[in-house]
Amino acid sequence: MSDATPDRTAPASAGSKLFRDLAIFTAARLLLVAAIAGIILGIGKIVDVEIPGLVALIFAIVIALPLSMVLFAGLRRRVNESIAAVDERRRRDKADLRAKLRGEDRTAEE
Repeated sequence: MSDATPDRTAPASAGSKLFRDLAIFTAARLLLVAAIAGIILGIGKIVDVEIPGLVALIFAIVIALPLSMVLFAGLRRRVNESIAAVDERRRRDKADLRAKLRGEDRTAEE
């Protein structure tokens, strides 16, 4: 019974770590888009050209996509590792459930 308690907290911690990493990665990418859009609008004001905000935003998104892959590679790796941990835990839980449904005791094997 004591072995089941840590196992039940593991998915929550892996899931919360995934949520945190994904939120940080998403926020960083959105801030990059906002910064690039601001730069585009600023350059437009400097050269005295009116650039619509939507056009600046579209160009910022297109520029930020590949740029964020380079700038935020570490964050992206952390998100991928968190996804792999959650996926592995889900696979293990699924295998345990199938074993229990077949009547096998997987805890004795491990």
